[in-house]
Amino acid sequence: MDTVRGAGVVVTGAGGGIGAALARRFAAGGARVVVNDLDPARIEPLAREIGGIAVAGDASGVVAAARDALGGTVDVYCANAGLASPGDAFADEEVWAAAWDVNVMAHVRAARDLLPQWLERGGGRFVTTASAAGLLTMIGAAPYSVTKHGAVAFAEWLSLTYRHRGVKVHAICPQGVRTDMLTAAGSAGELVLAPGAVEPDTVADALFDAMAADRFLVLPHPEVAGYHQARAADPDRWLGGMNRLQQKWEETTGAGAAAPGAATGP
Repeated sequence: MDTVRGAGVVVTGAGGGIGAALARRFAAGGARVVVNDLDPARIEPLAREIGGIAVAGDASGVVAAARDALGGTVDVYCANAGLASPGDAFADEEVWAAAWDVNVMAHVRAARDLLPQWLERGGGRFVTTASAAGLLTMIGAAPYSVTKHGAVAFAEWLSLTYRHRGVKVHAICPQGVRTDMLTAAGSAGELVLAPGAVEPDTVADALFDAMAADRFLVLPHPEVAGYHQARAADPDRWLGGMNRLQQKWEETTGAGAAAPGAATGP
């Protein structure tokens, strides 16, 4: 894709899964890629493989270091780092806080750092790795679902606010992807996501298709578009169907929605 050749690209959460696949795809397209993860041991081999630059550390504060590594300019920022956070509404406050920080506020902080330069020069591209859970909600994962809704909402806000000033935004919303995060989703993930799970490379290809079409939503599982439309057209029917799925999960695993003070999660 000619539009990424020579571009300075940052991919957070690049130590594996979708992040590593995105980094490889951008590098194959001729981009100069900074890969980021908390653990340098997870990204240094990838940086060597793709001829990129490893910048370890918290995704919330990577923009300045990545900009320096790329010679002053970040053209594409992939806010890919995420936290699975299974559990229900009564999950510990620390679980909720961590999910908000990684899945939403890291995106906000990155955008704050990126936008001044992008608006000054009239262009930039922000890629959010959200989830179909951010469009549809996921059983057994209240902190994850709620914060992924927040990630999609922030991406929408960025797009509607700055698209006329050259800022392009994409929200990647897959269902199951064969990564460590799918494993972390536990029994609910096994029931709902695992049967149709795709490889991370499929997600990277879907992003490049959306970039070429200048399309906001990136749906590696095309059927999610229909589910999203059905949810909007008849919310009560959709909620009823999801509740039946919740009941099936409870019957299959013995898990259930906790009451205050009870054990949470599968």
